[in-house]
Amino acid sequence: MRDRATEYAKRVVNGEVKAGELHILACKRHLNDLKRQNTEEFPYYWSKEQANRIIDYAETLTIAEGSEPKPVRLLDCQAFDLAVPFGWFKVNGNRRFRRKYKSMARQNGKTFENGITGTYVAGFSSYRFGKLFTVATKKRQARLAWEEMAKFITIDEDLNELFKVQDYKSLITALKTDCTIEALSKEAGLDDGFRSIYSSIDELHQHRDNKIYKAIYNGTRSLKETLVSMITTRGDKLNSFCKEMDDYCIKILQGLTVAEDFFVDIYCLDKNDDIWDENNWIKANPFLASTEEGLETLRTDAQTARDMGGSDLRDFLVKCLNMWVQNTDDQFINVDKWKECGSDRTLDDFRGQECWVGLDLSSGGDLTTLSLEFDDEDENSYLYSHSFMPRGRLEEHVETDLAPYDLWEEMELLTVTGGSSDYKNDYKFIINHLKKIKEEYGLKFMGIGVDPHNADGILSDLEEFGCPVLLITQSAKFLNDATVDMQLAVKSGKVEYDRRNELLTWSFTNAKTVKNSFGEIKVDKEPRAKFKRIDPVDACIDARTVKMKIKTKEVVNVETELDKYLAKMGWKK
Repeated sequence: MRDRATEYAKRVVNGEVKAGELHILACKRHLNDLKRQNTEEFPYYWSKEQANRIIDYAETLTIAEGSEPKPVRLLDCQAFDLAVPFGWFKVNGNRRFRRKYKSMARQNGKTFENGITGTYVAGFSSYRFGKLFTVATKKRQARLAWEEMAKFITIDEDLNELFKVQDYKSLITALKTDCTIEALSKEAGLDDGFRSIYSSIDELHQHRDNKIYKAIYNGTRSLKETLVSMITTRGDKLNSFCKEMDDYCIKILQGLTVAEDFFVDIYCLDKNDDIWDENNWIKANPFLASTEEGLETLRTDAQTARDMGGSDLRDFLVKCLNMWVQNTDDQFINVDKWKECGSDRTLDDFRGQECWVGLDLSSGGDLTTLSLEFDDEDENSYLYSHSFMPRGRLEEHVETDLAPYDLWEEMELLTVTGGSSDYKNDYKFIINHLKKIKEEYGLKFMGIGVDPHNADGILSDLEEFGCPVLLITQSAKFLNDATVDMQLAVKSGKVEYDRRNELLTWSFTNAKTVKNSFGEIKVDKEPRAKFKRIDPVDACIDARTVKMKIKTKEVVNVETELDKYLAKMGWKK
């Protein structure tokens, strides 16, 4: 019996098929698994009969769309991606793979494949009364895979007898198994509790967070067999759930993470590929670039991207070449450069040293952050950051900010103050926390930078630290030098931070830059993303601002300025 999936994997690995590095790794993974199957370390086995079964089923289907119906003829890579998840089994006879992630350029048949899989599982898996879902953020997107299934059924007389399609309900029923296929979306009230034997989650890059995935995946835990199939083209949101999932899947392919239940295949150009060389395009477009008509479409898109640049170039890189692209128009830092600055050092490595302090005292119950900046003899900097939030606001902000503040509290990146009825930041608590850090680590504060907004009640407390206190005016004119300096420090790798501080990284990747009429910049949030908080970035820049101004003798009269401010506010020393 022919083993089409394995034959294809061998051709890819042998270099007979032009492919990107990540797709080659997916094929290598399958071939390596074949060598170690049925062992104590790897209790899984490959069934080419079951693998061929879904391939054979797919090629009995008919494509309804177009000028006239035509039979499905799978590309070998499509046969591979359909067969491998259904050809591997545990020694107990249940399917091995419960999750699938497939990423490739647009218009290459991702949704089409999930349509094949859905009708196959619903009608021919022998499971009774199972629930299947096509899922996306919007109902229209969720219906795309559902409509692929409906088209396969309505054009085929045999399938017509086995399924009932109710378009107005976005519901398909398999008459012999009583399984149902339904289109669900976040906007239509998708929530926890869905036990699905198969789910197609479409265009993961459009998902704001992991909630849809978790709602679906968590509902499958009690099932012996399931498949949660995620399909997507990459995007330009590097601080996103899709990017996190993509990074995780790459680690699986590279063997850096073990996830034996997770099938992964990613079609994209490699890092050093010439994006204008059309011979490389097939790496991301195994379907489009396999026909002259599809190639001509890609050539047209490439020419437009080359001529216009900007957003058209970004669109070509993402949608046609399936590459992650950072929208750098106003991004504060390059995400990859920032990650390279991650270090294993912690505050414990800086005992007894000098540092500068930045305080971002947000109003009400929002995130509040303190930052310390240390310098070494090579003028490299280490950034320490710790944040605070009142207990009464925690659950609310987990929901509105789509950020895991509760987990960050467990990781000791965030101190949650007060009880469940406390909704305002306790600034005195934060000052005491700063005092404890100073005493415990024997630190010498060289200066403190603080936004005067909301700082009225603690200025006298800050004076007790015995160092200059600089009021940081939150304007581009005042902050420009420190903001630019921080950008350059990250770009040149002259910044370090604790790589485990996910909250700090989240904040830095949220930050955008805005300019005044003189071209001076400061950091800000994206206007449409008011819950993407940047308070830790603000605190770091406050610390750098006071450091730069003290070192350049710009604040020799800072105490006098503070006295003036206190007098203006009606305070007496």
